[in-house]
Amino acid sequence: MVGLIGDPVDHSLSPVIHNAAFAALELDMAYVPLPVAAADVADAVRGLRALGFRGANVTMPHKAAVMALLDRVADEAAEVAAVNTIVVADDGLQGHNTDVAGFARALRDVVPGGVAGASVLLVGAGGAGRAAASALAREGVAHIAVADKTSADAAPVVALLDRMGGQVEAESMALGDVSVALVAGSDLIVNATPLGMAGGGKVPRVLVDNISGRHIVYDVVYGKRPTELLERARVVEARVVDGLSMLVWQAASAFELWTGRAAPVEVMRSAAR
Repeated sequence: MVGLIGDPVDHSLSPVIHNAAFAALELDMAYVPLPVAAADVADAVRGLRALGFRGANVTMPHKAAVMALLDRVADEAAEVAAVNTIVVADDGLQGHNTDVAGFARALRDVVPGGVAGASVLLVGAGGAGRAAASALAREGVAHIAVADKTSADAAPVVALLDRMGGQVEAESMALGDVSVALVAGSDLIVNATPLGMAGGGKVPRVLVDNISGRHIVYDVVYGKRPTELLERARVVEARVVDGLSMLVWQAASAFELWTGRAAPVEVMRSAAR
């Protein structure tokens, strides 16, 4: 048994994705949603072993809170200060962040040769932005411009990149200061915010209006309809990575941690769609 700890969890596609994968490999496992209020997180995490769970995913708003409850936290999770996957192991509870691997694996679907040396515009400095920055640093990009509501909001991601070894040139800025020249000069544009999803606000025109066919456009948002940013990217024949692909690949990484088996990615992708 594995599950999803969060509040709320009823909207999640994770049960559909993982239960399809378990069925495809004929594994005697099930994935269940576990709605957990903030006051009950410690009890929920401690109860995983007692209830016979192999592990759990963790979603908003508990990704940071669970870290102090674990026996070991993997490097990539410590770097981004967020755990989204718990493994119940013989020697204790292990914390991982499969968003980092999921981001990179989805990108490799579109850019098999990788993005080493690329210039990146990353919009968003929250959990998804930190995961994206960590993955991109590991991919060997040369420069990341991080934009958020204010330059101060974006600065923690620059600090994260510095802590990772400082191999990536990074700068922080307010989203309102993103210029046409910056968009045009970037190889990869990443939207790691809710902008573009229903109720999440609109993606700034400076991004939408200046996408060209030379760009790689990565939008972590997923929903029934593509965002305006992705629609524009497809019109101009840019290479596109959508949020559903990242969701599936982070789920695949979690599946492999829990089972030791290669994830049936196409089964999971079909279930998500």
